[in-house]
Amino acid sequence: MSRIAWPFILVALFTLALAALGYGLAIKGYGIGMTGVERLDAIAAPAMFMPLAALYAFSAALVALLPLRAASFTHASASVPLYSATLILLATIVGVVLARVILVDRDTIRQVLDWHLLFALAVIGVHLLTNQLRKNLLIRSLAVIALLAASGACLFWSFRL
Repeated sequence: MSRIAWPFILVALFTLALAALGYGLAIKGYGIGMTGVERLDAIAAPAMFMPLAALYAFSAALVALLPLRAASFTHASASVPLYSATLILLATIVGVVLARVILVDRDTIRQVLDWHLLFALAVIGVHLLTNQLRKNLLIRSLAVIALLAASGACLFWSFRL
């Protein structure tokens, strides 16, 4: 669990510091402050989770489907980087929202409740349960079907929105 918590906390704190610096510069009248905050907002868009969830679901389906050596290569080369990107993006969103709540407006906490964030939580949950997929053939088969369906649905929704 510490492999999840510490990077998340560290990135959220760094993002909080950067956003606070941007808001502080904007309050003092420097235009570069709002430019930095707008860039952090562009990076921390919750809609970015849908394509990441689609790619992660496809790579997790490959991990469940492929033989052990190929599955370990796919896990190390695709699943873990996508999981890490999702975790860092979620921490960035939390840092920006915390800075906005502390410095600008207390009503922005509603942005944390965006439905796109469920995709990030799904990626984190599936990543934690990926090892269980290889133990039983029935679970593996059902997981492959569910993950491929989730990948297709995420790709369909990401291009439709």
